[in-house]
Amino acid sequence: MRSIRAAAVGAVTMSLALAASACGGGSSTGGGSNDSPKTLTYWASNQGTSIEVDKKVLQPELDKFEKQTGIKVKFEVVPWSDLLNRILTATTSGQGPDVLNIGNTWSASLQATGALLPWDAKNFEKIGGKDRFVDSALGSTGVQGQDPAAVPLYSMAYALYYNKKIFADAGISKPPATWAELVADGKKIQAKGKNVLGAEGANVSENIHHVFVFAKQHGADFFTADGRPDFANDGTVAAVKQYVDLMAKDKVIPQGNAEYAQNQSVSDFAKGNTAMLLWQSASANLKNQGMSEDDYGIAPVPVQSGAPGTGAQVNSMVAGINMAVFKNTHNLDGATQFVKFMTSDDEQKILNKAYSTIPPVKGAQSDPAFDTPANAVLKNTLSTSAVALPQVAAESQFETTVGTAVKELFADAAAGRAVTTESVKAKLVKAQQQMPTK
Repeated sequence: MRSIRAAAVGAVTMSLALAASACGGGSSTGGGSNDSPKTLTYWASNQGTSIEVDKKVLQPELDKFEKQTGIKVKFEVVPWSDLLNRILTATTSGQGPDVLNIGNTWSASLQATGALLPWDAKNFEKIGGKDRFVDSALGSTGVQGQDPAAVPLYSMAYALYYNKKIFADAGISKPPATWAELVADGKKIQAKGKNVLGAEGANVSENIHHVFVFAKQHGADFFTADGRPDFANDGTVAAVKQYVDLMAKDKVIPQGNAEYAQNQSVSDFAKGNTAMLLWQSASANLKNQGMSEDDYGIAPVPVQSGAPGTGAQVNSMVAGINMAVFKNTHNLDGATQFVKFMTSDDEQKILNKAYSTIPPVKGAQSDPAFDTPANAVLKNTLSTSAVALPQVAAESQFETTVGTAVKELFADAAAGRAVTTESVKAKLVKAQQQMPTK
């Protein structure tokens, strides 16, 4: 969902909030107005290395919007650890901001609450039309066949970042293209006294993103075609085990990373302590931590064999941030104007450059600034080998239950407890049993 996300979402709170809002028919008022045409409230997600960085990026743009429209935007940057629970509370109470950022993987879950403005053809036309946005980004805006619940704002993809000097010292001439090559390279790197691959073992969302990709590479899905959880099928069990085995069996992920949940793996990589990192659009984060772009390379995430592509060659989820409007906003016209402003070609270039993300707007994505080697890898991944996480109403619970199961398996690996096919399956069965039945 984003490059510095550290999700710590309460599963019970999330399940109760979603159940209450979905069963109750959505927001408490059911419709917007233009009663407050001169102000907007906006919850921005924490995209930069700190909330202060986000304020410095966003405030000049919000001032620009006010100068153009006369509308004052009162904004708050909300940490990822708080954002989903705050949104869910707002959907049940009807007391939320006018406009907000959401992780694109939450689109279908929040759509099910009925609290967000649907982006039908008429609303899309107000911001320049749906065809301005790239297809991969639109695929993570809600349930297929329904009007999107949000509009794409920032696009990201996972890539493999590797330290050039550590690779050269270990006699490795190119980044690994397969997981087997990564494990083999790891032995050479460890022989030189360096850690191999960073991970955030206690971050439930990072866990989900990775095991989702591994499942695709095993030809498996966590949900059936009609949207029912199917967490413990043979393919998903094998996928989760392979990911956790990077620590438990292959020893390429350090045991201490089982406790990482606040981007410590990024810091380790930036400091030269780890040879490789799997991360979403990490360039700005690494630069802010003092790492020169000359010190690292970027390559596609490894696959089982061959090259990245479709089907079993998928190597990233479609990561990104969407922008949504609460249906009961008191400045409906202003909120629409703000979304149009933030997704305009000019603003998309400014914002996505600041965050080293990829514009989901076609006109901005063609800007030469997004043709760097790093962005070329990310753009190609998004267009050829990335798939959206399941667009089902229970997606946010899926992130919590399965992500927590993987966190527990990493804890087992770090403690020296065996991670077996049976233990993985038992964790996934337990996770499925925690999912809502409705």
